[in-house]
Amino acid sequence: MTRRLLLPILCAAVWLSGVTGVTAAPDGTLTIAMHFSPVTRWLDPAEGERTITPYLLLYALHDGLLKPMPGAGSAPSLAESWSMSKDMLSAEFTLRRAKFHNGEPVTVEDVKFSFERYRGGAAKVLKDAVKEIQTPAPNRVRFVFKEPWPDFGACYGTFVASAGRVVPKKYFERVGEDGFRKAPVGAGPYKFVSFNPGVELVVEFFDEYWRKPPSIKRIVFRRLPDETTRAAALKRGEVDLAMLLSGPTAQEIKRTPGLRLAAPLLGIFWLDFPDQWDPKSPWADKRVRMAASLALDRQALSDAETLGLSRPTGSIVPRDFEFALALEPHPYDPARARQLLAEAGYPGGFDGGELAPFPPYNSMGETIQGWLQAVGIRTRVRTMERGSRGARRSSGAWC
Repeated sequence: MTRRLLLPILCAAVWLSGVTGVTAAPDGTLTIAMHFSPVTRWLDPAEGERTITPYLLLYALHDGLLKPMPGAGSAPSLAESWSMSKDMLSAEFTLRRAKFHNGEPVTVEDVKFSFERYRGGAAKVLKDAVKEIQTPAPNRVRFVFKEPWPDFGACYGTFVASAGRVVPKKYFERVGEDGFRKAPVGAGPYKFVSFNPGVELVVEFFDEYWRKPPSIKRIVFRRLPDETTRAAALKRGEVDLAMLLSGPTAQEIKRTPGLRLAAPLLGIFWLDFPDQWDPKSPWADKRVRMAASLALDRQALSDAETLGLSRPTGSIVPRDFEFALALEPHPYDPARARQLLAEAGYPGGFDGGELAPFPPYNSMGETIQGWLQAVGIRTRVRTMERGSRGARRSSGAWC
């Protein structure tokens, strides 16, 4: 019953004009100013969380049997091909010839090892459903399910889980958990160069990558948590791309000659009520959750945060996704919200607990706090780093 807010990330980049043709080899350095802190566990597919954030780094370092590819939400990558059995009780993959960054070939044993080692956000779903992993040939691997599972590919080969990203078994067993975290080896288009946790990750093109080479040789992922600092670094030419520029900062970049502002990502933001399952909590009452939804002016939030580029929605699934049901959001109606609270037994409002914005969208959280306060739902904004927030939940509402 929670209602969601659509909020794409605004990015700005230096406008590169007059570039034509195809370069023979990757060249140059791309420096990206990020709005969050890169953490060590995001370099290891086994630790993949239930958010898209780690994939910015994982996609560069690690390849998978299936993964999102240009024009496809999930497509063969390290797998030349794959198929589901007619009874949906197994999925079989044929591996292509590919190498890890240390020169070792990618094998079916690496695929099996990576899946078994995975302990990330979707581990229970995947491992409860997979009965066994068979390796009938040196280039074939088969996942056998406990019951028919037609959606296996959608879980295994998308941003839902990083279990499909393959790491080298022999290398891992040689260096151990700590050694792998300090110097991760994958099969992705870029190999690890250096990492300063919470500050900067540097990767460089792997010249034996199986697929066509990218245009950039080296990428520097740099943490600049303050958006005005990111914008200033972009204008000075210290970075080539800055992520998450909102409100007045985005307007300034939009007016700056030589810079381009874009909203390239689909992202759904919503209010989450972890206490709604507690029958003693006010959030357990559907009328209270409806009141919270009616208290939010989604269009005003879009105008303020993303220059009106966000489309308010009533569903957690982006309407552009295949088979998505387009649901309209609830209207902004604070008077009706107060009426619903009174009907639920809270005519004077109530203490709604903590409101923890998804980092670093803290200004959005503060705006939502104000709207909730206006109808009588009192909350306390708690800001956290993205890494620490992902490992903790609290009472109240989350957005």
